[in-house]
Amino acid sequence: MTSSRTALVLEDETRQAAQQLALRYGCSMPESIRSAVVHQRNAAIGVPADRRQERRQIIRAAIRAVAGNDPDEEIRQLNAEDTL
Repeated sequence: MTSSRTALVLEDETRQAAQQLALRYGCSMPESIRSAVVHQRNAAIGVPADRRQERRQIIRAAIRAVAGNDPDEEIRQLNAEDTL
């Protein structure tokens, strides 16, 4: 991934919003702005095809990982392990 530097001049409300997001997510202010831009892009025009494909692969892997498992038994086992 290539990156380039862009200088932004933020009015008080936007700067404050970026700072609040940075504090909330424990990241830098530039990272909070980058994340907000990506989120807005995804909301406005959709998630890019390669990202959708990646999500599909992750979901399929998760489904394969739990296929055939009894969720109630899994919970019982986890609870039993927690009490050890």
